[in-house]
Amino acid sequence: MSRVALVTGGTRGIGAAISIALQKAGRIVIASYAGNTEAAAAFTKETGIETARFDAGNFEECQKTVADITARHGAIEILVNNAGITRDSVISKMTRDMWDAVVDTNLGSCFNLCKVTFDGMKANKFGRIVNIGSINGQAGQYGQVNYAAAKSGIHGFTKALAQEGARYGITVNAVAPGYVDTDMVRAVPPDVLEKIIAKIPRGRLGKAEDIARGVAFLTADEADFITGSTLSINGGQHMY
Repeated sequence: MSRVALVTGGTRGIGAAISIALQKAGRIVIASYAGNTEAAAAFTKETGIETARFDAGNFEECQKTVADITARHGAIEILVNNAGITRDSVISKMTRDMWDAVVDTNLGSCFNLCKVTFDGMKANKFGRIVNIGSINGQAGQYGQVNYAAAKSGIHGFTKALAQEGARYGITVNAVAPGYVDTDMVRAVPPDVLEKIIAKIPRGRLGKAEDIARGVAFLTADEADFITGSTLSINGGQHMY
């Protein structure tokens, strides 16, 4: 069915794979991005998927963009909160700005976009919200107290909002990826990456498409009895 889907951080990496998977499922997809206009234009040229530039961590920008999308396409009924950044450091060297940037973008964006789309979903008696967490929000990670806190917060946010949405036909779930072969992971020093892969029972990094398949499943019209859940897609690295 041609339901309208918004995927934040949806033009690169895991987000791009999610956008493409939802497009293949027949959704009208809008993929957001924060700043890389060149990459977004290339993504649209390759896939035909519409893009929207805004800061998912800024409530006013979220309001404005969602209002524009709704005016042109109708209410957003599928929301994938995938936008995320890292500002890694041990806490003794982490600044408050590093903390705020990660929490605002990774966790604050979930509030912002759920807040401005939830009423439309309620009115339609249908909604699918998937928040992208992380294995590091489940298990923690050295040098990532900001990232781990934000991603862990996503899991709690998901369970609470699921209780609010259930009576209106809105499901709210999370996906917690493990280490996936993206630009962010490729930046890890080779010797460190080798140790990470050694801890994954499947013996490899995940693929963006692995995560996208999970999101497509949770956003299907038929997935109406799954809510408040976290789907871990990590090759068996962390069984939670």
